[in-house]
Amino acid sequence: MRRIGFLFRPSWVILAAVVVAFAYMCFTVLAPWQLGKNTSTSHRNQQIADSVEAPPVDITTMLDGTGNETEWRRVTATGGYVPDSTMLVRLRHLDGAPAFAVLGAFRLEDGRVLLVDRGMVAAVDGSRPPQIADAPAGPQRLEARVRASEGIAEGKPPMTENGYRQVYSIDTGQEATVLDLPLTEIPTDGRGGYLQLAADQPGAFTPVPLPQLDAGPYLSYGLQWLAFGIMAPLGLGYFVYAEMRARRRESAEVADTSTSGAAPSAAESGDTIVESDDTTESGHSAAASGVRSSQTTEARLADRYGRGR
Repeated sequence: MRRIGFLFRPSWVILAAVVVAFAYMCFTVLAPWQLGKNTSTSHRNQQIADSVEAPPVDITTMLDGTGNETEWRRVTATGGYVPDSTMLVRLRHLDGAPAFAVLGAFRLEDGRVLLVDRGMVAAVDGSRPPQIADAPAGPQRLEARVRASEGIAEGKPPMTENGYRQVYSIDTGQEATVLDLPLTEIPTDGRGGYLQLAADQPGAFTPVPLPQLDAGPYLSYGLQWLAFGIMAPLGLGYFVYAEMRARRRESAEVADTSTSGAAPSAAESGDTIVESDDTTESGHSAAASGVRSSQTTEARLADRYGRGR
């Protein structure tokens, strides 16, 4: 118990708790987080790759279908832009500079209204929107991609500034409220969606580029967190082993010192001491040494029994 008693000291208990908590976080939070991002990125890349090869379909077939696995699909839509439906999305970037995304509403021939991302325009002086051209009037046929709504930006309500209605994210439900139009959400992987115009389409500005088909470093990051979760307990175990070995060595050294210090000398035990001459020359014989030893013994006996006093 003495050898492992140090494990119950506060410093070691705290260290062990930190290591256990770190390993738990690695296996339950950090690694799943990165591996999940790798899975979603790979899924997105596969959808984009499939959409490049697949021919566009009419949007009405998707609106009437199940709506599963539809983001990034190329579609066509026939109808016309709703007048006075321009809206801007703040805090966007175009070629590394501040920009706005231009939104509008598009009414299909069957009467349903869809939200359309018309593309990006550069900001003036880095903060103000330029003059936005109205969407073309009359019947139009658009080619676009289906995108999933981004969700509402928390704490950033819609506003009207510089003559334009402005929002901070593309969300079909929010934009329906701002435009006061019954926008139809496109079923997209279980979420509502909108249309993102392709290049050279009626009413389009600079199109939003497709993401690079790169899975990114998420897989390697996830594996690294798993490795860290394994290495942390192993490192703690090594430190415990090294500490126990050092304490065992110290205990052995203390025991050796105590044993050598407690050994009685021959003089204290009363045993006969055989004196030797440190300056004995190499020519003396063993017989001479025996004579001196005998004489010394007799002298000690005589002294013990009171002779010569």
